[in-house]
Amino acid sequence: MQCGTVPGDQASAARAVLDGDMAPGRPHSPRPSRPSRPPRFDVYVAVSGLLSGLLLWGIGLGVRPADYAMVLLGGRWVILLPLAVTAGCEVLRRTTPRTALLVGTAAVVLDLVTQGNLFTILMYTDLMYAAVLYGTPASARRIPRITGLLAVVGTLVPFAVWRVPEALLIGVTVGLVSFAPASTGLIVRNHRDAAEAARLRAEQTALLAEVDRTQAVVAERARMARELHDMVANHLSAIAIHSTAALSIDDAKTSREALAVIRENSVGGLAEMRRLIGILRDGDSEPAATPTLDGLAALVVGARGNGLDVTLDTLPDTTHGQIPAPVELAAYRIVQESLTNALKHACPGRVTVTVAQQPDDSLTVEVTSPYGDRDGPSAPGSGAGLVGMRERTALLHGTFEAGPEDSADGKIWAVRVALPVTDADPAWNRPREPPKTA
Repeated sequence: MQCGTVPGDQASAARAVLDGDMAPGRPHSPRPSRPSRPPRFDVYVAVSGLLSGLLLWGIGLGVRPADYAMVLLGGRWVILLPLAVTAGCEVLRRTTPRTALLVGTAAVVLDLVTQGNLFTILMYTDLMYAAVLYGTPASARRIPRITGLLAVVGTLVPFAVWRVPEALLIGVTVGLVSFAPASTGLIVRNHRDAAEAARLRAEQTALLAEVDRTQAVVAERARMARELHDMVANHLSAIAIHSTAALSIDDAKTSREALAVIRENSVGGLAEMRRLIGILRDGDSEPAATPTLDGLAALVVGARGNGLDVTLDTLPDTTHGQIPAPVELAAYRIVQESLTNALKHACPGRVTVTVAQQPDDSLTVEVTSPYGDRDGPSAPGSGAGLVGMRERTALLHGTFEAGPEDSADGKIWAVRVALPVTDADPAWNRPREPPKTA
């Protein structure tokens, strides 16, 4: 589908989409966003863990026997140090997860040589979980591997040394404290990343859909603008020129002739406007009575009636039904607009229209008119005609040239267009049935 130009802001957004996560071969791994300050929830978790640990310490409830290494480490008060450090690390579990895990690991190692506190262990498992969930992708990959290896080593080495079943509990404990929360964090992270990727894909799909919709609207507006200009400009230009002649020449016969031409062009312009309104109202992409190459003769006759000295030269093979409909419409409109421009801007002299189908399966349109110094155009113009012709040619991947040049008859203005007749779509070149007659 041929589309118009995308607005700058949407075009940049579309490029960001295509160059970003949806680019082929580029894996998507959303990086977790880290808060600049500790969230309030993490502070609540740290305070709750600290107070709960103090409660267990106050009633003398520990993980290991009360006389475990107390003499070397100075009694029960040393239990509070790893508890406080782990609670402080809980505050940093999302802002600096890797640092919190490293410091928490040191605190747990210290806790191992004391009576221990249950909430120190529990908060450490949360630090392990948070380091995988909120840390970098590299940390999320490495931590479960390292903890899994430690769990295996903690199971096999003690059992190989002591040869008692109770030695297996060391590896189980290491697995529960480190590998289990790390694996849980990895699973939750994968689900979160998948949900985030799905959300981004949905946003990108919506953005591309909006860009496509905008392109379709711009293309349709441009097409309607070309149709409106090509339909009406020819008739209104003739009306303007002949009404000026009727007002400036005090001759009854000339006035009647001018009024006849004005009426003819008014009726023709009204018919074209009704046809365009039918297109807009019915929503059809193209009306049933689309102009074809067979209408060039009538178009030239109308131009002669408007005062142009026009000749039409077409090859016998260039007939309606052998040329694709889009090419026929573009050629007709280009000839129509060229004759309108000649009526407004050309000097007195011969205007020639040549339409031919070339051996290379292209349809060529050439319109030449006398070009020279004039006081001004017979009717005002906006320059949209050349833009419309160039757009029509570009939509069909043809070539367009327009400008003054020298010839044997003097300086002329030449419009030359080459439109490809064949297309990649076989149906485009399929012969059409002739219209049925009543």
